[in-house]
Amino acid sequence: MARALMVLGTGSGAGKSLITAALCRIFSDMGIKTAPFKAQNMALNSFVTAEGAEIGRAQALQAEAARVEPEADMNPVLLKSSGENGCQVIIHGAVYSTMKARDYYFSKNVTWEAVTESYNRLSSKNDLIIMEGAGSPAEINLLNEDIVNISAAKYAKAPALLVGDIDKGGVFASLYGTIKLLGRDAKLIKGFVINKFRGDVSILEPGLKMISDLTRRPVLGVLPYVYQIGLPEEDGLPLSIRTEYRTQNTDSGTVQQDFIKIVVVKLRYISNFTDFDALALEPDVDLTYSVNPLDIENADIVIVPGSKNSVVDLEFLKKSGIGKSIIRAYENGVQIIGICGGYQMLGRRILDPDAVESSHKEMSALDLLDIETVFNKKKIVRQVDALVCNSLIIETPHSKDALRLRGYEIHMGESSGSSGLFSITPIGSAARIDDGALNRNCWGTYIHGIFDNDQFRRGVLNRVLVNKGQKPIVTGINYNNARDESINRIACCVRDHLDMDSIKKLVKL
Repeated sequence: MARALMVLGTGSGAGKSLITAALCRIFSDMGIKTAPFKAQNMALNSFVTAEGAEIGRAQALQAEAARVEPEADMNPVLLKSSGENGCQVIIHGAVYSTMKARDYYFSKNVTWEAVTESYNRLSSKNDLIIMEGAGSPAEINLLNEDIVNISAAKYAKAPALLVGDIDKGGVFASLYGTIKLLGRDAKLIKGFVINKFRGDVSILEPGLKMISDLTRRPVLGVLPYVYQIGLPEEDGLPLSIRTEYRTQNTDSGTVQQDFIKIVVVKLRYISNFTDFDALALEPDVDLTYSVNPLDIENADIVIVPGSKNSVVDLEFLKKSGIGKSIIRAYENGVQIIGICGGYQMLGRRILDPDAVESSHKEMSALDLLDIETVFNKKKIVRQVDALVCNSLIIETPHSKDALRLRGYEIHMGESSGSSGLFSITPIGSAARIDDGALNRNCWGTYIHGIFDNDQFRRGVLNRVLVNKGQKPIVTGINYNNARDESINRIACCVRDHLDMDSIKKLVKL
């Protein structure tokens, strides 16, 4: 069986996910066969593995950091909030049930069995498991229901690091309070990591000594605040993602560059917003998450993203007037794009006869695409290859590459009507299926990860440039390389600022 190391946090957003990814890369670099593991994840950002299993997007990134294929056992339990219906519970990559919180806790025997089964399988074929906790391990009202923090660490016999976010303030109180609230279980925590520090570390040193003296545990490192890391932190939706402001030199002086302004509509149940990370990295893109009508109507591209509850989010768009802003933007020539749930919202109507997502049996949609969506209880989860069957992009020497895509689907509803924008082939199948719809400057698709395809992404952006009277850019960023460089950068930061010798001793390497 593999050795294990647990990364806990004093609370959500402490940086557990990225530190886990960094440790996966560090130990992979050492030639140690490493895999990530998060027993239970609550996230609307998810990923589809090669075998068609749905897991948290963070675990897919951690697997990438460890240089292994993502698999269902890396995240045996995934919870996706569905609004009034509770949470969709996904076990071993497949939908198990939709439950309210109380019902979920009564199902602990089922989820714990899934956790132990997955851990045992993963442990049997790896040398080291880097485990990630969730939220805080010291939520005293939930200690008996815990399957992801202390219980998982005990099962794996894993020493734990406790990460505190100093940028939020109160880091020493959070570290000390966590130890005290855990009581006897605090013995699992072998050291502290202070994350997101800005300034002179020497000013912090008296506090580091005091917390060590008070808890009899060492501070194993202080990680600096890293700007523009280029990697997502679990469900940390940014309000905006802007590249560094660039300028151009001309004979008359320095001028501001004209960015392609992209607005992603900030839905209440927004999911898979990592779909747009690659767009945000393009040097000529200014990408913002917003529900401000001025932002929407003055954008070059408006994206209605995926949603875990398309009906409720559509109702929000209509009642708030944001839907009218999207329609006005379309009428003014702005490119409107819908991904998954956003694709459904741009159609004529959504039918939910079995109350899969909400109590609304039927709702008229924004009527920009000639499609109709019907929800049923079957969830479609698969990786796909796709071909672009219509002109969405501006031709360049690499246009042929832009027509071939790879992505994945995660959705409950099925849409019919004006389709055939893409021809998709599920991985492992010979069947070809029509997907997507186009209406002038509005289009939509069920394909997640579509903008991770470099030439397609650049082609969509080039259409905006040409419409502005500018020349298309032949090549943009290589997103896979950029993401790998970002993983290496955070791994280097962690390696430089943590006591890795002590951490290796903890896991007996």
